[in-house]
Amino acid sequence: MVIEQVRDVLKIEAQAILDLMDRIGPEFERAVQMILKSKGRVILTGMGKSGLVARKISATLNSTGTPSLFLHPAEAIHGDLGMVTRDDIVIAVSHSGKTQEINHILPVIRRLGAKLISFTGSLDSPMAGESDVVIDVGVEREACPMGLAPTASTTAALAMGDALAVVLINSRRFRQKDFKKFHPGGSLGERLATKVREVMFTEDHIPTVPLGSKVETALKEIDAKNIGATLVVDGDRKLAGIVTDGDLRRAILKHKTIHNLKVEKVMSPSPKTIDENQTAAEALAVMELYEITHLCIVDRQNRIKGLLHLHDLLGREDFRLNGINKAPARSHHRPHHAS
Repeated sequence: MVIEQVRDVLKIEAQAILDLMDRIGPEFERAVQMILKSKGRVILTGMGKSGLVARKISATLNSTGTPSLFLHPAEAIHGDLGMVTRDDIVIAVSHSGKTQEINHILPVIRRLGAKLISFTGSLDSPMAGESDVVIDVGVEREACPMGLAPTASTTAALAMGDALAVVLINSRRFRQKDFKKFHPGGSLGERLATKVREVMFTEDHIPTVPLGSKVETALKEIDAKNIGATLVVDGDRKLAGIVTDGDLRRAILKHKTIHNLKVEKVMSPSPKTIDENQTAAEALAVMELYEITHLCIVDRQNRIKGLLHLHDLLGREDFRLNGINKAPARSHHRPHHAS
């Protein structure tokens, strides 16, 4: 009985993928050409199980030469839409095409000027209507006997994402040497599975100064923590800004003396942030997109949880993977796991 059920599930999901072959046509070619011509990133978005599929597609694109990010649609409406630019291509994944969180952000994405591709099984859905290109990933039925749990539909979407990545590999003439360039620190699975929380600085290792501090205090904190920046926080430890070496150089050019200035005069307000559960690959993509070397990790109340430095993603001598130090580290550089 059990074996027969397993075989039925595999047959249904295999057939769902095979059925996609008859629907591949000009729309897919348009999607590929849009991505190849784009000067920006490919941003994946999706909720629930479709969100997990979107994350995997984004990771695959990153590792094969197509810079990509994952945008959580619920977080997008609370500020993360700031990562989308007019040069980007957004791929939305939703089998029904009616996911509210996604459909709330699509008009904004359109106004920003980004192109939109949909992976959906409903070609007359609101999501499809907002899209420049619609890729049909519909399935005849789910493997779930109740037809409720996304099973065959997520398998089909994931397979279509893999197909897109492979076509882009061939179009970009991506080769083995390029693959190695994107994975300098070890195996593909190990690197892409690394979460931000595993490599970020936490607790006392995060350089911070309170609002109202003098620049001299910020300089001392930057020197003490030795990662080239300090965060500026309010009384509730909420992120207010960041002071980097670059901010200090620009302040020196603007003012005769900066030591007695308040940090508010020199800091960069609204620093870029990322969730601790996103991958190192996604963090690196954000840093490359905005040409920054520090990334702040905050909770939903904008309180500081960690700080990430570019070197810890590219392979600083004490870079951690899965809790293992690759080399002995100095105490003020050792990234601690979040508690």
